Amino acid sequence: MWEPYKKGFKIHLQLERSLSDNSVEAYLSDLDKFIRYLELTTNRKVPEAVELKDLQQFVRWITELGMMPSSQSRIISGLRSFYRYCLIEGICRQDPTLLLEAPRQKRTLPDVLSFGEIEKISAQIDLSTPEGGRNKAILETLYSCGLRVSELVNLRISALYLDDGYIRVTGKGDKERLVPIGHAAIRFINIYLQDIRVHITVKAGSEDILFLNRRGSRLSRVMIFLFLKDLVKKAGISKNISPHTFRHSFATHLVEGGADLRAVQEMLGHESITTTEIYTHIDREYLRDTLHQFHPAFRPK
Repeated sequence: MWEPYKKGFKIHLQLERSLSDNSVEAYLSDLDKFIRYLELTTNRKVPEAVELKDLQQFVRWITELGMMPSSQSRIISGLRSFYRYCLIEGICRQDPTLLLEAPRQKRTLPDVLSFGEIEKISAQIDLSTPEGGRNKAILETLYSCGLRVSELVNLRISALYLDDGYIRVTGKGDKERLVPIGHAAIRFINIYLQDIRVHITVKAGSEDILFLNRRGSRLSRVMIFLFLKDLVKKAGISKNISPHTFRHSFATHLVEGGADLRAVQEMLGHESITTTEIYTHIDREYLRDTLHQFHPAFRPK
């Protein structure tokens, strides 16, 4: 009964919103959960007959199943997208998700590295080895550009505009953005390209991929995670560090330095400014800690 609507929604996500295959599958999977709920409760309503109370009962059902608030919010977001599509196509006259409330989520602040800690981690790299030279370029690029690890491993040589100080990054939903790149990252990428990568036999399909493993294929996300974990351990830093920590640190240091939040949003490739606003919370924590450390009125008596 819902199959024609699902097919139309899939085409809408692919053509109108230009989402990646993974994103499209995630949306359809979330819609399937609601359809499955309707089938289990013998509620055979078609999309235009669904009411707010049906959606509220569905949310209570997935809550009782033990689904995390973050997962519930994602599913609700998917249902909202589906009903926006239904309105556009004239399938529905009203949007039943309009008053549907998402569960409140506790926004946890990620671990952030200080600039000194980043330098300490970087100092553990053995630059006398080919892998060390590559890893130095990777670390500098991660921190300099605030990339997601998926963006880093898929970075292409044809997307480097090093003479102009920019790289072209393909982010979520295959959306491209130009990101400024720092002098140190440019320097070590050039060293890697001229002295290291030229000696690797590149596998077919990876000719344009910037960072390669010793077998000539693109690096995996796990490989990035493992070599960073090893450097952090050698540096004696006990924080929970992942490649994403360098992205968080990039954004936090910008906000602490007074950067405009819209500019940070653009560089991170966030679709919504609310995602970027988490870094203002980190900044407030930084300000509070500074006051406790230096202001007489905040010192314990």
